[in-house]
Amino acid sequence: MRAPPPNLRAHATRQALLSWLVTRLAAQPARPVLRVAIDGVDGAGKTTLADELARELRAGGRAVIRASTDDFHHPRAVRYRQGRASPQGFYEDSYDLEALHRELLLPLSPGGSLQYRPAVFDVEHDEPVAQPAQTAAAGSLLIVDGLFLHRPELRAFWDDSVFLRVPFEVSVPRGAARGPGYGSPDPCAPSNRRYVQGHRLYFAAATPEAHAGLVLDYTDLQRPAVIHAR
Repeated sequence: MRAPPPNLRAHATRQALLSWLVTRLAAQPARPVLRVAIDGVDGAGKTTLADELARELRAGGRAVIRASTDDFHHPRAVRYRQGRASPQGFYEDSYDLEALHRELLLPLSPGGSLQYRPAVFDVEHDEPVAQPAQTAAAGSLLIVDGLFLHRPELRAFWDDSVFLRVPFEVSVPRGAARGPGYGSPDPCAPSNRRYVQGHRLYFAAATPEAHAGLVLDYTDLQRPAVIHAR
């Protein structure tokens, strides 16, 4: 994989970084689908970056499949079986990894059927999603955004991956600014313990920055920087 130009190792413009990421991904072969993860804490900016990459790649003629782990949640009863405030429950029980493997990642892996479903669960209504399978075109690029994407159960699926490094004192207020229902902007608030400590469990158990293809300093959304590139 091509290393970033020196100016991207300092804080560059968002568009400069986005253009380099698009070039990096567009140059990689699909076997038969190029699978890319965008990882980071709540409020890091994962979804926005994934959507921007998808838009730019499609504008260049690439077929892109967009998916999010938000559509592979466990039911509420499973997510909170260790307690509503449990950090361990947040890390261990939030996502249906079996369904993510079965419906999305395995079909789009080498030797897979290319018949995939990008969503299986509506977390807002706490109910399954009845969605027919879709067929991926060979040469497509899958971009998945979400939490905990470098956990050991998922690492082998990614052909490339990005981890967005953002301190909690920035990410938590950023997430809360989405509006009512997104929690307190104070990282130390009791309501945020489940999430902040759950992420710390993830960092200790999975060391995501050590496994990511790219680590970006995303503290300033408009002036990101490349910390590490494989």
